[in-house]
Amino acid sequence: MSDVFDLPLQPLIDERPLTLIHEAIDQVARVVLGKEHQIRQAVACLLAEGHLLLEDVPGVGKTTLAHALARSLGLEFQRVQFTSDMLPADITGTSIYDRVSGRFTFHPGPVFTQLMLADEINRATPRTQSALLEAMEEGQVSVDGISHRLPQPFFVIATQNPTRQTGTFALPESQLDRFLLRISLGYPDPEAERALLRLGERRSALTQLPSRLSAIDLLDLQRQVRRVHLAEPLLSYVLALLDYTRRCGRFREGLSPRAGLGLVRAAQAWALLAGRQHVLPEDVQALFEPLADHRLQPLEGREEQPIGPRDILAAVAVP
Repeated sequence: MSDVFDLPLQPLIDERPLTLIHEAIDQVARVVLGKEHQIRQAVACLLAEGHLLLEDVPGVGKTTLAHALARSLGLEFQRVQFTSDMLPADITGTSIYDRVSGRFTFHPGPVFTQLMLADEINRATPRTQSALLEAMEEGQVSVDGISHRLPQPFFVIATQNPTRQTGTFALPESQLDRFLLRISLGYPDPEAERALLRLGERRSALTQLPSRLSAIDLLDLQRQVRRVHLAEPLLSYVLALLDYTRRCGRFREGLSPRAGLGLVRAAQAWALLAGRQHVLPEDVQALFEPLADHRLQPLEGREEQPIGPRDILAAVAVP
């Protein structure tokens, strides 16, 4: 396999921002205790220029994670609490008539930030949820036929309560597909929860978190992610995973080309965080489950036991 991971001759990694991003991850881990792996996944999602969906029960630290990431990464931050009576203009902004100038003036909504926390997104109606689609896909919003660019980097973290809870609206598949990863924090392990109970509420520590890097550093890291080497056998591995989901006959639809592009970029980001200039199969496998699980809907009416991303990884040979 020596030729599988042949690297470009020029160095790809700028060590300074990479060191800073690890300092930021360590800092967030001191606030959100016992969740280092999920924090790294969230940062990889940002570096891959995707958006993150956090699905879990209330009270496990979803909002605290978003706050801690924003402060540690030096990003402008807005939190929007989604409710059933929220309108799309409450997110994107609206044009208001100015009597002095005699024309309409656009007033930006909270989406005009670098890190937006869409808290309990599935409590809003599908119409309001869809207001985020253009922003997440194109990095802009259109109001009254005029497009307005969003700040860069632009990262949406949406939290979602389990759909079995009352007052929730299931996210449509088109909206789910815009989230590169969906992760769950889960309850802390006993040691982390003991430390949490001893230290008390960690949200008060957010105001004391310094910025470890800047938006410019993050944009530089996003450019470095695109240059991480992906060998042809690994590209074939990604294609084999996509193909399996489409032909196995166990899902309503297989993974889309957009999901394949996201998997490649996410694996590149995971490799960069590991300090490597090339992608390994382990990078693809590390992020396949949070990338695929919310996109694959089981085919109803079949007697077989449903399969998930881990079963797919076990069924597809590694190069």
